Amino acid sequence: MAGTDANGSRYELRGSGPALVLVHGLGLNHAMWRWLMPQLESRYTVLSYDLSGHGKTAPVPGHGSMAAFVTQLRALVDFTGLDRFALAGFSLGGMIAQAFTLESPQRVRALAVLHSAFDRSDAERAAILERVALAEAEGPQATIGKALQRWFTAGFAAMHPEVLDLVRDWVTTNDRQAFAAAYRLLALVDGPLAARTGEIACPALVVTGEEDFGNSPDMARRMAARMQQADCRILPGLRHMALAEDPAAMLAELLPFFDRTAGH
Repeated sequence: MAGTDANGSRYELRGSGPALVLVHGLGLNHAMWRWLMPQLESRYTVLSYDLSGHGKTAPVPGHGSMAAFVTQLRALVDFTGLDRFALAGFSLGGMIAQAFTLESPQRVRALAVLHSAFDRSDAERAAILERVALAEAEGPQATIGKALQRWFTAGFAAMHPEVLDLVRDWVTTNDRQAFAAAYRLLALVDGPLAARTGEIACPALVVTGEEDFGNSPDMARRMAARMQQADCRILPGLRHMALAEDPAAMLAELLPFFDRTAGH
């Protein structure tokens, strides 16, 4: 079932079973979960949606702040009647998922954080802020070429140009100002989140790719170590968009975790 909530958030609700909410990453939309969805919806009631300023959801008041993204998610789960659920977020979505869990811990049965940054160094932050400035000046099309190199291995890119074309289209059709605002949040919020990560007490899984250098294995291990009951998994030979490049590898980590924690 596809729909729009009272605040204009475009969403899809699919499958049956325990509830699972998915939060996509910067510049993408709810369709990024397509490579995992057949397996997920066969086991869970899956809610996916377009973040504010992404896909078919217009920017909400306060767009570009973490408070606005958390408010959007809270309004949507209330609208769709989901009380308690497992929550998974990718990249910026992983940060939003953490922030929501910190605000409403009683609602989150389990948390999966996929390919998200954690407590960047000054040099790492300076590098991403350069890309943010480029996006602010020239729009998402100015950053997507190098992003795709970071997101996919060279071998996959050569064999599956249609996947890269799809992701490129998702990113470059975003509203320029909304994309830039969300990108700046992505660059800055990992530090404040890291200061509170130790408060996350629900079962958690932190996953990244061995070659996801912007959301590195070191970051993932440090994030998981800070949480109260988290495991960390590193996907060998994969980069940022591992769930598109090798969905079986991602599902091999997610399904056992959610089967154990999501309420089956």
